[in-house]
Amino acid sequence: MGKRSSFKRRKNDLYRTPWNAVPVLKHHLPARFRFAEPCAGNGKLIDHLRRIGGACAEAVDINPGRGDVGQGDALCWLPLQRPLRPLDFIITNPPWSREILHPLIMRCVQISPTWLLFDADWSHTQQAKPYLRHCRKIVSVGRVKWIEGSKHTGKDNCAWHLFTAEDHGRTEFIGRA
Repeated sequence: MGKRSSFKRRKNDLYRTPWNAVPVLKHHLPARFRFAEPCAGNGKLIDHLRRIGGACAEAVDINPGRGDVGQGDALCWLPLQRPLRPLDFIITNPPWSREILHPLIMRCVQISPTWLLFDADWSHTQQAKPYLRHCRKIVSVGRVKWIEGSKHTGKDNCAWHLFTAEDHGRTEFIGRA
């Protein structure tokens, strides 16, 4: 999945979110929250977020992997309008390819505060500069075992990135405990 891997990438960057990437996020969410998942795949992240108090309002994926995930392209997706019960967050493990990630950041922040799980190195690059003004918080996860049953974790450190529509000027960094 990472940039230093010799393995062939999976189609549409379909890497299921393992549980160990989620507990660090719990400390930055309210006890109960409503979220949408626009890159849901087989819904593994939905299940994890439910375990920590989340209620999934809507989930889509370009190639849905189970019945409660609708078919939809995250770059064109708009959540169903529910004025009495708005979303608290968009939370997803998006494709890491920059041609998808960058437009996804800008689309999602116009809808709701957005937590995205991807490589931590991104924030140290020139390409991140236009998006960092929307990045409110980065929560370090460390290395994640993306391939279930494999012996090794990925070669890239990961982080949850919180993006909002506002220009924050500063990004809060939360390191690993």
